[in-house]
Amino acid sequence: MIRNQWYGILNSKEVKSKKPIGVTRMGEKLVFWRSENGEVNCIFDKCCHRGASLSAGTVIHDKMTCPFHGFQYDSSGKVTLIPANGKNSVVPERYNVNSFRVEEKYGLIWLWYGENKDELPEIPFFKELREGFSYGEFSEMWPVHYTRAIENQLDVVHLPFVHASSIGRGNKTLVNGPVVKWEENLMTFYVNNVADYGEVKPLKPNEIENYKDLFSLQFQMPNIWQNIISKDIRIVAIFSPIDDEHTRIYLRFYQKFMNLPILKQLVNGMSTFTNKYILHQDRKIVLTQVPIKSELNMNENLIQGDIPIIEYRKRRSLLKTESDSQ
Repeated sequence: MIRNQWYGILNSKEVKSKKPIGVTRMGEKLVFWRSENGEVNCIFDKCCHRGASLSAGTVIHDKMTCPFHGFQYDSSGKVTLIPANGKNSVVPERYNVNSFRVEEKYGLIWLWYGENKDELPEIPFFKELREGFSYGEFSEMWPVHYTRAIENQLDVVHLPFVHASSIGRGNKTLVNGPVVKWEENLMTFYVNNVADYGEVKPLKPNEIENYKDLFSLQFQMPNIWQNIISKDIRIVAIFSPIDDEHTRIYLRFYQKFMNLPILKQLVNGMSTFTNKYILHQDRKIVLTQVPIKSELNMNENLIQGDIPIIEYRKRRSLLKTESDSQ
C-alpha cells in the first residue's frame, strides 16, 4: 500500500452506534466505533494487556472496552482505565495501542494511512459527486491484491471478450489510443474502441482529435474509480485493501435523473443486479491472473491499449517511492 494517502475503506453504515466492528484493512486488524457524538474512531483490534480482540467488547460512552478484563481505550489508543487497579489509579503510558486518523465523508469511512500530521490533504473524492446525486451500493470480497482489481477497471481492451453479452456488445476490438491525462493524482482516460474491418490500424493517442468528446473514465489515486456514463449517471468503485491477497470492492450506481423518493430507491436498488452481473464477468477472469499483485515491471508483453494500466503503475510507483523516502 502507498503511504500518506486517504483510502476509502468502509461504507459509513457499517459503523453503527454503540456497536464496534472489527475488520482487516491495510493488512492490520482494526476496530471501529462511534463516539456519543457520532464521530468514528479507529484503533488496533488487539488489547495491549492479554491480546484479546477489542471488537468483541463494548462501547461505554466514548471508550472502547476490552471484553476480557475491562480495559478502556480512548480514540488515540491510550488505555484510560484498568478496572483491577481501581478507578483512581493512574494508567502508565505504556498501556496503549496504535490508532489511525479517520474521517466520514460521502457515505464512506476514510482512513489516513501514513505519517500522522497536524494538517492532512483533502479527501480525494470526485468533486461532481459530492452533492446532488443519490446512489445504490453493494460490496464483495475478491481474493486478489487491490492493484489487480483496480487495473481491471483501467483495462479498455477486454470489453468485447469478457463482456460480450453486456457492455462489450458490438465486437469493438480495435482500440484507438486511449488518451490519458493527469490532473495531480486524478487520471482521466478517453476511450475510442471501434469494430475492426481490417482496413485501418489503431490511432496513436496523439493522433486522436477532439479526444475530450469521447467516452471517458477516471481513476483517483489511491483507490477510487468512476465510469462517466453521462452527466446524470456514474458507476463508482472503491477498492478497499484488506491485505496483500484480498480486496473488498464497494460498487455504487450514482444518479440524479430520478428524485422522487420511492422511485429513486427503486432505480438505485435495481442497478445492483446489472452491476453485479458485469462485475462477476470481470471477477471470473481477474481471479485467474498470476501473480495476484501487479508491479511496475512484470513478465508481461503490454500493448498500446494498456496505456491506462501503464500510467497507473508509473504513478503508483512514483507515489510509493516518495512516501517511502519521507
